[in-house]
Amino acid sequence: MSLARIAAAAGRATALPLVLAVSAVDLDATGPDTEAGVHEDRVLPVASASKLLLLAEVARRLDTGELPADRIVDVLPEDRAGGTGLLSRLGRGGWTVEDLCWLTASVSDNTATNALLRLVGPDATAGLAARLGLGHLALHDRVRDERGPGVPPVFATGTARDLAHLVAHAARGTLVSTGASARLLRWMRSNTDHGLVPALVAHDPYAPGFPRPLPGALLVANKTGTDRGVRADAGLLVGTRRLAYAVVAHWDTALGPSTERAAVHAIRDVGRTLAACATDPGRD
Repeated sequence: MSLARIAAAAGRATALPLVLAVSAVDLDATGPDTEAGVHEDRVLPVASASKLLLLAEVARRLDTGELPADRIVDVLPEDRAGGTGLLSRLGRGGWTVEDLCWLTASVSDNTATNALLRLVGPDATAGLAARLGLGHLALHDRVRDERGPGVPPVFATGTARDLAHLVAHAARGTLVSTGASARLLRWMRSNTDHGLVPALVAHDPYAPGFPRPLPGALLVANKTGTDRGVRADAGLLVGTRRLAYAVVAHWDTALGPSTERAAVHAIRDVGRTLAACATDPGRD
């Protein structure tokens, strides 16, 4: 299964009223045919998929000892946000840094995300993106229930290529350090949302052995993002080959719910091709 099949799968969405950006990196390939993509360098809103950059910076600090994993972080009123997550509905006011990371990774907790952003600061994520060569991936603001005048119009923007390369750094152990890389992958493995790229793929989200699956198994570690006119999924598929990927769909919300459904179907269609590439033992 050639990576060209991934580009072809993404190309099937060209007739839809949306932009579908796809980037895939075959981590076990050598030579020129290691990446494939469509619109992979187009800067788009990426919603909560960008939280991987925040988690990567926290993982770096935990690995260096700059930040203790058991440090208690008070959740402030300005941190609390609706949408995905549990923290805004729970009564306790203080959580460890590691707690906040697990909540951000597993259920995309917006309140936990805001607390971590406040802890590390926006300049830190921008600096890490620059060091990793991810020049278009940026967190512009905290998560807000409503966006009005005077605040950035979206939470985060980036390219599918940058998201896929961030995951590739983690899988290769080059996310600053092997310890930080492994920590980020463990957090990604806890994600409960497999409704986009992995949705139509036979896999067990809780199968043991990550990142070394049993023969014939497919393992997934990912982070999704959802916002008005945005669906995104960035992650790692591990089968006979390891594939870092990112898929981002963006559309005009005025087009109605049918376009949202088309976007989800298009991402899932690409997901089947990504999984076939990751589980095929050969290359054509």
